[in-house]
Amino acid sequence: MTQQELEKYLWGAATALRGTIDAGDYKQYIFPLLFFKRISDVYDEEFANALAESNGDLEYAAFAENHHFQIPEGAHWKNVREKTVNIGAALQEAMRAIEQANPDTLFGIFGDASWTNKDRLSDAILTDLIEHYSQQKLNLSNVPDDQLGNAYEYLIKEFADDSGHTAAEFYTNRTVVKLMTLIMDPQPSESVYDPTCGSGGLLLNCALHLKDEGKEYRTLKLFGQEVNLLTSAIARMNMFMHGIEEFSIVRGNTLTNPAFLENDQLKTFNVILANPPYSIKAWDRKTFESDPYGRNLWGTPPQGCADYAFQQHIQKSLDAKNGRSITLWPHGILFRDAEADMRRKMIEQDLVECVIGLGPNLFYNSPMEACLLITKTNKEASKKGRVLIINAVKEVRQDKNIAFLESQHIERIYAAYQAFQDQDGFCKVVDIQEVLSHKASLNMPLYVSNVNNSDTEISLDEALHNWMQSSAELKKSMDELFRVIG
Repeated sequence: MTQQELEKYLWGAATALRGTIDAGDYKQYIFPLLFFKRISDVYDEEFANALAESNGDLEYAAFAENHHFQIPEGAHWKNVREKTVNIGAALQEAMRAIEQANPDTLFGIFGDASWTNKDRLSDAILTDLIEHYSQQKLNLSNVPDDQLGNAYEYLIKEFADDSGHTAAEFYTNRTVVKLMTLIMDPQPSESVYDPTCGSGGLLLNCALHLKDEGKEYRTLKLFGQEVNLLTSAIARMNMFMHGIEEFSIVRGNTLTNPAFLENDQLKTFNVILANPPYSIKAWDRKTFESDPYGRNLWGTPPQGCADYAFQQHIQKSLDAKNGRSITLWPHGILFRDAEADMRRKMIEQDLVECVIGLGPNLFYNSPMEACLLITKTNKEASKKGRVLIINAVKEVRQDKNIAFLESQHIERIYAAYQAFQDQDGFCKVVDIQEVLSHKASLNMPLYVSNVNNSDTEISLDEALHNWMQSSAELKKSMDELFRVIG
């Protein structure tokens, strides 16, 4: 199959679910089924190869050493395919048996979908799904890791498009991911961490970046934490589908129960990339005031917005010698008054290397403009005491209700980051004392304006965007005001 044929084939299963379940729920059934089919086909391929090597020794072919994953007797895809009734129960039993047979690698990977709910998934629908995926062999010789991995990423994108406002929890705009990876430039043997990893796109792209450069990507140490059970399972499947087996992705709440510790302290990493959930209101602010891991480096964020709780967790988790982070946020984190004291301390400690203002609609569930906040624990001597501000708000391509960065946008932004020099109307190197004199605001227009003053008219799209942006900020302010009054 070509890449396009494979993607069409994999997405075809979702059409069987249309009208039966919500589009936002497709992923909890399609991804586990696809992974189940993949590991069953690969197991058969490995068995056949071992059989050929041993001149037909069945016992040798079944040895665990000859297989990536163990599939217990009765838990293979073909066993479930033979069922004509209670197919959901058979699927569930097979998946649990595989998880138990591979406790170190696959525990909990199939998620917690309700396969036995016949009101939702009848035997007829499940038969259609299984027969659809049975049309092709998804073994390594027919569908190599790279090809299947790309198709899996395609599915993640399609599910994000279909599920609309719920997409942000598991999908980050892949063109932004590419820019973030380029800037962080992970190297072989380094440790890479994403505290809110979603479907694992940021971590995965670090490995693929090294692979594309012809460097040793398998020595990269990948760590991720994700609060949502299904999404964390999708992330782990994503790694396996791309042929990456050395990683640790843990389900859990990063703010209340950080997963990666050493000697009762936060584990530190060379590189951190993140797209945290923004403006979370339901978080344990009280505990953070006296955080046992010392993450309240600059103070305690307001209850109505946990953004700087995540940012401080990231900073505390960076390696002291060469730690570097890049985080995707809405622009508000650069200038909101409620966080001014924390932002000032971050800037005074000379941790901010660069701020990149990106355009609107790069978040799946919001028209707000995005920005990238880049920090380093040990900035180069030539950058100490200075911050690079890149106003790339216009470097974006709008397509219906979503936007993306084209290759020329990525190249221009990355070149400006690398150069670390002034560029009229696009970027400026600013002394941190100047930033502090503006009440520690990193608001783009204070330093770099890309507005042409000779233009007296703006387009309808620009006017609408400006109105939506101001409305969103006003709503946040009003919510905060009412909370205080209440």
